[in-house]
Amino acid sequence: FWSAWEQRELLGCGALKELDPSHGEIKSMRTSSAHLRKGVARSILAHIIEEARRRGYRRLSLETGSMASFEPARRLYAAFGFEECGPFADYTLDPYSTFMTREL
Repeated sequence: FWSAWEQRELLGCGALKELDPSHGEIKSMRTSSAHLRKGVARSILAHIIEEARRRGYRRLSLETGSMASFEPARRLYAAFGFEECGPFADYTLDPYSTFMTREL
């Protein structure tokens, strides 16, 4: 789990969960509403991808919302090479989730 701070103010956070020795999952990506569109999520995501590579993962996946309010997040993930996929790990298909993955 990583967090970005400016002095004593939390800007955003994100985590990396191991699904198996070659597959990681991005968890809990959040940006403070006061710091949206300032590059916080981009920096955290880049750090998580680098850590996944360091751990030797060959694939990185995530679950995010499918509603319009999650469109900026889906665009960010797509900009980093993530593509939509089916459910993974213990997830099941539901209308509120979008699943994305990429090879590393």
